[in-house]
Amino acid sequence: MIAGQLVLLFFSSEDSSSDELKLRFFDKATVETQTDKINDQLSPWRLCTVTQVEELKSVVRLLPIWASGIIFATVYGQMSTMFVLQGDTLDPRMGPHFEIPAASLSIFDTLSVIFWVPVYDCIIVPLVRRFTGRERGFTQLTRMGIGLVISIFAMLAAGLLEVFRLRVIARHNLYDSKDFLPMSIFWQVPQYFIVGAAEIFTFVGQLEFFYDQAPDAMRSMCSALSLTTVALGNYLSTLLVTIVTDITTKNGKPGWIPDNLNRGHLDYFYWLLAILSFVNFLVYLLIAKWYTYKKTI
Repeated sequence: MIAGQLVLLFFSSEDSSSDELKLRFFDKATVETQTDKINDQLSPWRLCTVTQVEELKSVVRLLPIWASGIIFATVYGQMSTMFVLQGDTLDPRMGPHFEIPAASLSIFDTLSVIFWVPVYDCIIVPLVRRFTGRERGFTQLTRMGIGLVISIFAMLAAGLLEVFRLRVIARHNLYDSKDFLPMSIFWQVPQYFIVGAAEIFTFVGQLEFFYDQAPDAMRSMCSALSLTTVALGNYLSTLLVTIVTDITTKNGKPGWIPDNLNRGHLDYFYWLLAILSFVNFLVYLLIAKWYTYKKTI
C-alpha cells in the first residue's frame, strides 16, 4: 500500500521544502486503518494519497501569506468609501463650467497603475536585477512587502490631507456649512496615486506568488484564493467603521466618522489604518522569513 502511494508522489526535488516537515501530522491521513474500508473498498474520504496530503500542506503554507493581504485590501477599499466621503466636502470645480464628482477621482488610481506598470517592468526590474541576479528582480514576497509599505504611506497621505481640511474648516468656521470647502478636490490625487503604486506591488505580486507556489493541480483555485482578500478586506473595513463608531460616539460625542464630517475626526481613522498596516507589515516580515519557496524564482 505504501509503495503504491509513493508512486503518486509527483513533485520533484525542487518542489520539496523543509517547511513541509513541520506539517507531518497531516501524514496520518495516508496511513490505512481498519475503519478506512467501506464494503471492503477503501474510502477516499477516509484515506488520502501522499500526493493529496502534500498538496494540502502546500496550500496550508500559503495561508499566512494570504491572510497578510486582508489589511492591505482594507486600505485599498477606502478609495470607494472614506476617500469619496472626504472628497464630497471639497471643491470639485475644474474651470468655470466643469465639476468632477468625488467618486470619479478613482481614475487617478487607474492612471497610477498605467504609469507604474511600464516603470516597474522597464526601469525598476532591470535596476534591481543588477543587484539580486534574479530574472524578476524582486522575489514575489519582497514585491508584496514593498506594496504593504507603500499602503502605509497612502493612509498617511490621506490623514495629512484630512488634518489640513479640518484646519481650513476651523479657520473659516465652516463646521455646519453645506457648501464646498475652499479647498480643491485635487488635493486627493496623491493618496489615489499612492494606492495605485501599492497595487502594482502587492496585488500583482500576490497573483504571481499564488500561481507559482500552488500545487500544479490547484493553481486555478489558489489564484482565485488571492482575490478573496479583497472581499474580506471590505468586510474588515465595515467592521472597523462599526467598532470605531460605537466606541467614539459614547457620551453624546460626534465620533470620528459622523454624518457631518466637518465635526468628526476622519484623520484618526486613517491613522488607525496606518498603524494596522504597519503592524501587518511586521507580521508579514516574520511570515516571509519563515516561508521557503517551493520552486526556483
